[in-house]
Amino acid sequence: MQTLVIPLVPKLPALLGASPADATWAVTATLLAAAVATPVVGRLGDMVGKRRMLLISLALLTVGSAIAGLSTGLTPMIIGRVLQGLSAGVIPLGISIMRDELPPERLGAATATMSSSMGVGGAVGLPTAALIADNADWHVLFWISAGLGAVAAVLVLTLIPESRVRTGGRFDFIGAAGLSTVLVCLLLAISKGSGWGWSSGLTIGLLAAAVIVLLAWGWWELRIRQPLVDLRTSARRQVLLTNLASATFGFAMFGMSLVLPQLLQLPTATGYGLGQSMLAVGLVLAPQGLVMMVVSRWSARISAARGPKVTLMLGALVVAAGYGLAVVLMSAIWQLVLVSCILGAGVGLAYGAMPALVMAAVPVSETAAANSLNTLMRAIGTSVSSAAAGAVLATLTITVGGAALPSQDGLRMVLAICAGAALAALAIAAFLPKRRSPGGTTTH
Repeated sequence: MQTLVIPLVPKLPALLGASPADATWAVTATLLAAAVATPVVGRLGDMVGKRRMLLISLALLTVGSAIAGLSTGLTPMIIGRVLQGLSAGVIPLGISIMRDELPPERLGAATATMSSSMGVGGAVGLPTAALIADNADWHVLFWISAGLGAVAAVLVLTLIPESRVRTGGRFDFIGAAGLSTVLVCLLLAISKGSGWGWSSGLTIGLLAAAVIVLLAWGWWELRIRQPLVDLRTSARRQVLLTNLASATFGFAMFGMSLVLPQLLQLPTATGYGLGQSMLAVGLVLAPQGLVMMVVSRWSARISAARGPKVTLMLGALVVAAGYGLAVVLMSAIWQLVLVSCILGAGVGLAYGAMPALVMAAVPVSETAAANSLNTLMRAIGTSVSSAAAGAVLATLTITVGGAALPSQDGLRMVLAICAGAALAALAIAAFLPKRRSPGGTTTH
């Protein structure tokens, strides 16, 4: 869902009869909906059943894809993309179901694979979407996603048991509304700030509203008995540091999604661009997804032997090394494939370790909510990275054929910033406590 519309972005204004600024809502709407849905769906999964919420999420995905597949204008497209975004809780719900159903010896590898699938889907989805968009009607993209969502729902309905682990109780509607307001204000300011102006009244007002509502929300969550997010559990050292490391790592990993495609697509007249098509970009990045899938299995083995803390640190180190290599290797396609695979290996290691760290520090009854919060932290880190990288690339430009394009120094600076963020994630992970098993007991 994240990469589905990327090949369409330049064409969306013409396809939907909208201005370029309005057409970007087809991307922004999914981001906002996913941010709001992830913690809410996770909490509801703990309360009323993870399988039930997984089926609801897949139904939203299928319906949203069908609406987008039927759309000829901007409004139905945005509605469809919002519904697609509301399905974002499937990954943390899936990881949480695994904790309830699988024996301990299979849990590590299963959750590592499921977590890394977030990266795998994006890496494999981009070339697939580009190929379809170039050779068929663009609506086909959404009908394929609708069909896959329906198939997934049938498989879940027939093969996945409903977990007996539930918290029950009342849903925290005030907490959900407060957190949703914070996320919408924050992410809207981050994603639209460059267009509106970072010093504009609207951007500053949204950021100020996010801070004020966040403080009120925190007070409310500490006050009630069954909060949307248990802040006391979230403040535990292992949970807090894992979430901070996840947000920082999310910031770090976005660089490869922004810089590598631009390097491949920028015209050769720049002296450093490779002048490739979007399909070529997808094919160059596709091996990254396969590397993530393979490395996620190694991640589980390393975590079993040395603990997920070591795995997360190793992943952050590999990503930092990959960005360092990218600063000097950016002049040929094979170099970018190599860098992409190294970065994919680091992401696979880190993403495999994060769920294990979270689940080792929270009760079984809070698994879905805790995993959802961790997923949300990664998404926030990615959104902040997108804004920061965009600001750098908008400042450091060159003019080619009358058009302002990102300079090589700007691209290298983004890579260096992301390498620094990966090292920051490494430093945060170093302060995590010693290895703990998923049940929460210390192992030796």
